[in-house]
Amino acid sequence: MKLFLREHALLIIVQFLQMGIIFSIYWLDGYHNLMTALYSVFLAFFILGGYLVYQYLSRRHYYLRLSQPLESLDASIQTIEQSPISESLQKLLHTQYRHYQQQLYTVKKQQEEHLTFMDQWVHQMKTPLSVIELTVQNIDEPEFASIREELERMRSGLHTVLYMARLRAFEQDFHVKPVVLSHIINSVVHDNKRLFIRNQIYPEVRNCTPDITVETDEKWLFFMLSQLVINAIKYSAGKDTKGNKIVISYYLRNSEAVIEVIDRGIGIPVADIKRVFDPFFTGENGRGMRESTGMGLFLTKEAADRLGHGIELTTEVGSGTQVRIVFAAYQKLTSV
Repeated sequence: MKLFLREHALLIIVQFLQMGIIFSIYWLDGYHNLMTALYSVFLAFFILGGYLVYQYLSRRHYYLRLSQPLESLDASIQTIEQSPISESLQKLLHTQYRHYQQQLYTVKKQQEEHLTFMDQWVHQMKTPLSVIELTVQNIDEPEFASIREELERMRSGLHTVLYMARLRAFEQDFHVKPVVLSHIINSVVHDNKRLFIRNQIYPEVRNCTPDITVETDEKWLFFMLSQLVINAIKYSAGKDTKGNKIVISYYLRNSEAVIEVIDRGIGIPVADIKRVFDPFFTGENGRGMRESTGMGLFLTKEAADRLGHGIELTTEVGSGTQVRIVFAAYQKLTSV
């Protein structure tokens, strides 16, 4: 109704002005029969009102359709009514819809081709990296230690790219099954042992409760926990603390199972806390590290959300950071 009144507001105003001008002309010309003049005005507005009522009733669905938001794109091409203006609008919407669908298909196809290429490229790069790693792993020269360090950085970067590509097709790339938390934690610690040694940081695993199994995707949980551990090492390495260590623990909290990664590093500034899970956000700490991409915590949070897990972060500048992965469902393992 509001849309209809806004569309015909000018017509109503013009009609009032027209009647006022005609009435004034007759009055100035000496015709002072007020009742006849008012009757003429009444007839004019009665005809106008009848026209407006007919227009509104005949195009009611049309105005309601324009004033209500669409629930889907397909709803935009449904037939409204048979009238010249609605038919023209319908043709325009059909044309626009077909054009949009064509563009969407083209962009989607290009994106799929790009993701396929990135996935294949990452897998192809793993082979030469493995060969180089095998070549230099038994050589103790200082320059080869630097090569091994750069190889680990390259491998970490390739994993980030691979999981970023997989995240876009997450529904086709996850498999939920029972996963033992102690096993996944030990695997992550072992996979990053060189990183711990190189940065002179000691990993401590604490099992605060009997072993726990949770329902999750093992591959994605390994990636998420690895990102948290790598971040903890990265932001603890520059802090001059003798015997610095990272504590990885798992425990029960009410009806939830929790994995917690605690470091004694530099902590996160208060101004950066709200944005640490944003893509490509490196923050004040990340700007001082050339390998910081700002994607680790973003991918971790995205994967956790899609798996139905929670991510919690608490930090204090100069004292360290605690990050927790929270599982809603768990099961205690009992030894036989």
